[in-house]
Amino acid sequence: MFPNSILGRPPFTPNHQQHNNFFTLSPSLYSHQQLIDAQFNFQNTDLSRAVSLQQLTYGNVSPIQTSTSPLFRGRKRLSDEKNLPLDGKRQRFHSPHQEPTIVNHIVPLSGERRYSMLPLFHTHYVPDIVRGVPPFREIPFLEPREITLPEAKDKLSQQILELFEACQQQVSDLKKKELCRTELQREIQLIFPQSRLFLVGSSLNGFGTRSSDGDLCLVVKEEPVNQKTEARHILTLVHKHFCTRLSGYIERPQLIRAKVPIVKFRDKVSCVEFDLNVNNIVGIRNTFLLRTYAYLENRVRPLVLVIKKWASHHEINDASRGTLSSYSLVLMVLHYLQTLPEPILPSIQKIYPESFSPAIQLHLVHQAPCNVPPYLSKNESNLGDLLLGFLKYYATEFDWNSQMISVREAKAIPRPDGIEWRNKYICVEEPFDGTNTARAVHEKQKFDMIKDQFLKSWHRLKNKRDLSSILPLRTAILKR
Repeated sequence: MFPNSILGRPPFTPNHQQHNNFFTLSPSLYSHQQLIDAQFNFQNTDLSRAVSLQQLTYGNVSPIQTSTSPLFRGRKRLSDEKNLPLDGKRQRFHSPHQEPTIVNHIVPLSGERRYSMLPLFHTHYVPDIVRGVPPFREIPFLEPREITLPEAKDKLSQQILELFEACQQQVSDLKKKELCRTELQREIQLIFPQSRLFLVGSSLNGFGTRSSDGDLCLVVKEEPVNQKTEARHILTLVHKHFCTRLSGYIERPQLIRAKVPIVKFRDKVSCVEFDLNVNNIVGIRNTFLLRTYAYLENRVRPLVLVIKKWASHHEINDASRGTLSSYSLVLMVLHYLQTLPEPILPSIQKIYPESFSPAIQLHLVHQAPCNVPPYLSKNESNLGDLLLGFLKYYATEFDWNSQMISVREAKAIPRPDGIEWRNKYICVEEPFDGTNTARAVHEKQKFDMIKDQFLKSWHRLKNKRDLSSILPLRTAILKR
């Protein structure tokens, strides 16, 4: 996506020792404010110095050997740029003072705590049994699991399958997003060398379509970050980096100062829209939880896709406009399949608690789906009947006033009394942190619109048994 000849640097070659042996720092070593402000003092420091650290020890273990090899051959890079076109040079040298790519400024630390680079990531973690495991390694590219699609013997089920096959995300779509993630990670590591960039959400959880945006999570440390201060500060630096260094490859970068701030941008090469957040680690965990459910039973993915298309068409699938997020919709489908008289899905968090523990380090979470075999349900309902049942369940059976949707428990449970759940019209429990994923639905008018659409679509589909009666198929396929 970002040709090395244009960027003016040689291809990045990971130092495997450096990837597998991460620097260990006490969480008390730096104050909260220093973690926000302490950055690179790059004006008079080249990259080869910026990435070198003192040897650091962990407990009684011998010092960790840190590589002194520069990430980039700084001096050589400058000479190579003589052969670049003028436009390429201007991207990097747009002032006579050669303002550096790294835009952070350090708050110097006194005495022995002063480093040329502040590691923002360390290996402290709650469970003793995993403290010796490096906090991050590259997660391998995940090919979609081969799964046989269900048979469709009736018209409605056949329509659902045809829509799914036309619109499901292809391997080529995923590879484009993964290529962009890889290149952006290299760029962001110029600012935060120990950070990692994760592809999350529908692109990786098995429920993506050909038009799905890409969601990225930038992890700079294992502890939570303050989204109002630290995350905004980090994203401000990333946004500036995108605008100054990558303007030829990234289009319309915008910093959105929401409750969970993001940088929105479009990759000109793949034409994919991306949202990038900081340290929303629960999003990494739930991506692989949903991926497990997606491939657990062959009716799950077609059903989820058609319901997302239906909700989008009827304008009830947009959290930014006070309706349901795609994540909430997926959890609602999974919950319905768990609560049938003969369940199609179990609670895999109950059956495999060790595979989906919040204590598992992030470089291991991608292994969880591999540990769960396919689920054999005695329920033989076809896709058409399941879609009808889903609409009926939320139109007539589910008690919105007193119940909460819980995929973790595989049942509807009483609403909690906490303030987060009061005066909320729809309550959908996040399986890892227990928050309400449907908190965006905070207006009665929007809630009534959602319920009304469930009821109308159920009646219409029950009478017609034709998917086009609730979803224009041609339009849905063209949008993909």
